[in-house]
Amino acid sequence: MVEDWHSFLAPYRQAVEELKVKFKGIRTEFEEANIHSPIEFVTGRVKRPDSILRKAEFREVSDLNAHNIETVIEDIGGIRIMCQFVEDIYQIVEILHQREDFDIIVERDYISHKKASGYRSYHIVIAYPIERITGTDSILVEIQVRTLAMNFWATIEHSLNYKYAGDYPLELHQRLERAAEAAFRLDEEMSEIREEIKEAQNYFQTTGSNSRQKRQFPNPVEDQIEDKYKRPL
Repeated sequence: MVEDWHSFLAPYRQAVEELKVKFKGIRTEFEEANIHSPIEFVTGRVKRPDSILRKAEFREVSDLNAHNIETVIEDIGGIRIMCQFVEDIYQIVEILHQREDFDIIVERDYISHKKASGYRSYHIVIAYPIERITGTDSILVEIQVRTLAMNFWATIEHSLNYKYAGDYPLELHQRLERAAEAAFRLDEEMSEIREEIKEAQNYFQTTGSNSRQKRQFPNPVEDQIEDKYKRPL
């Protein structure tokens, strides 16, 4: 059993904060070049000990030592990248493949192959090197890439899953499936007119305050999403 959770989770907190800075930096690069950024928001969180233990129990990890936990549970550290369009998701995936500051371990495309619940997202597990005073550690971090519509559905579904412990009433399960399809149809419609949307957004940015100045102020929407993502998962 992990005795000192604060020390155990410290590298994950460091990894999440570093990755958030890097991905927000990518967004800023696109904006400063007046190019549509595939990254709309970046959030991150580290799982709480009680959530880690619940998942370890679900995964039937008998010996809850630090090595087993960090090997079996891939999403102790989590980054969520949210996009406007489905096409942005795959652009981000391509960007992640080109980076040399971490190694991609696992990819799961739940957009082309949605889960039975209707859940859609793109998951990438990376091995991220952390520089500590004791040396370099490589830890697993899960990156979830999804549209805002997918994130809205997933956030609601997660809350309901927590309430019902995954055992939904049949009618609720069917409603969730229909809602997931409705969210994806919205994404498809937005993709159909994405060029017009991007042109309108570019017009707004070039005729109003430039995006770099706007980013100097806190983003309340991003902060709210960040706060929600920090809840136990």
